[in-house]
Amino acid sequence: MTRILLIRHGQTEWNRQQVFRGRADIALSNVGIEQATALAERLAHEPIAAVYSSPLARALVTAEHVARPHGLQPHRVEGLTDVDFGAWEGRSHEDVKREEGELYLRWQSQPHLVRLPDGETLAEVRERVMAALNDIVTRHSGNTVAVVAHRVVNKVLLCAFFGLGDDAFWRIRQDTGCLNIVECDGDQKAVLLVNDTCHERRMERDVGDF
Repeated sequence: MTRILLIRHGQTEWNRQQVFRGRADIALSNVGIEQATALAERLAHEPIAAVYSSPLARALVTAEHVARPHGLQPHRVEGLTDVDFGAWEGRSHEDVKREEGELYLRWQSQPHLVRLPDGETLAEVRERVMAALNDIVTRHSGNTVAVVAHRVVNKVLLCAFFGLGDDAFWRIRQDTGCLNIVECDGDQKAVLLVNDTCHERRMERDVGDF
């Protein structure tokens, strides 16, 4: 049995401004640093054997906070990188909705049918992130491992773990700095916890899931 602590990175300014991030290498905001610190404190006594992260700074810095109490350094995994939003990257939701309303509404209602302009489909994201996660599970059979990634990555993974298609993408929420726990036994995945942010209660703010 391998336990995966699946984490979404802390908040960035682009999260707060509701800007599409994708492959843009955006730093954590001050709130994001607080979230990463709170998460690290929560997980300080977990028997974490390794920490894996998307190579993007917002995930990597979150992972560094989680890894530090355990004397570990995060391993960067390209397969955990955020979705490629292509031409939408760096644009606000309002701008995309105004300029590309039909495609934006389809993304909000039928995301599994959308190829992001010059970017990826959710099916392509699922293929690469499942391959990355399965490799991590194989390397750490019987251990607890932290994996720090992104909203789209985590939502697609959780859909797969629940046996759902990517059409269920919007039925799963992933707030910044959240924790999910998944137990893996061969091909079987059991989801124990989803989108938990109780470690952020002392922050007394609702940062949302953007």
